[in-house]
Amino acid sequence: MHIKTAVWILALVMMTGCGAEIGSNEWCEKVAAKPKASWSEGDAADYARHCVDESS
Repeated sequence: MHIKTAVWILALVMMTGCGAEIGSNEWCEKVAAKPKASWSEGDAADYARHCVDESS
């Protein structure tokens, strides 16, 4: 029984670390696809810092 519990805990820990890195193309695409009303202040600031091309 303890082995099953350990396997579940390990699986949960591994899944929580699977988010895209802030500023990566994947992260920028995911944030851009979300409705802007659901963005946090941090999301908006990170998106502006990492995903908006300053030359445009």
